[in-house]
Amino acid sequence: MILSSSALELDIKTKMNINNLIIDAAGNEILLTLIVDKNIYTCSHENSKINFEKIMILINNFLQKNKFLLSQISNIYVNRGPGSFAGIRNTLSVIKALYLTKNIDYYCFSVDDFLGLNEIKHQDVPDLCKKFNIKKNLIKPIYLS
Repeated sequence: MILSSSALELDIKTKMNINNLIIDAAGNEILLTLIVDKNIYTCSHENSKINFEKIMILINNFLQKNKFLLSQISNIYVNRGPGSFAGIRNTLSVIKALYLTKNIDYYCFSVDDFLGLNEIKHQDVPDLCKKFNIKKNLIKPIYLS
């Protein structure tokens, strides 16, 4: 059996652990959730201009606190709104930079994407993005005016 390089890469990724980072800065807090195997780690920060400016530092500190490296992240899920313009804009900029420099795929979701669901937990976002066919590496922000 001969596998193409893309098929081989897919086969390797499915055998590896998928580690997901979820970032939500659309609301009143900046929420970070890390899912490693069946373990879920979370933290929150005030949604403020100071924290927007240091979002990457907050992410690195959160990962270090949980003994995790950015290079171990498989996918990043980011809330694209509706919500705080500054929070969404800064988070999307950081995620796009991580995609370009670290080749970490990202998914931009909105609670509006998950129609019919009343309560959405951050740890459910990766499965919901699969279920609702959220496209990888596509940014379509929703800002509140």
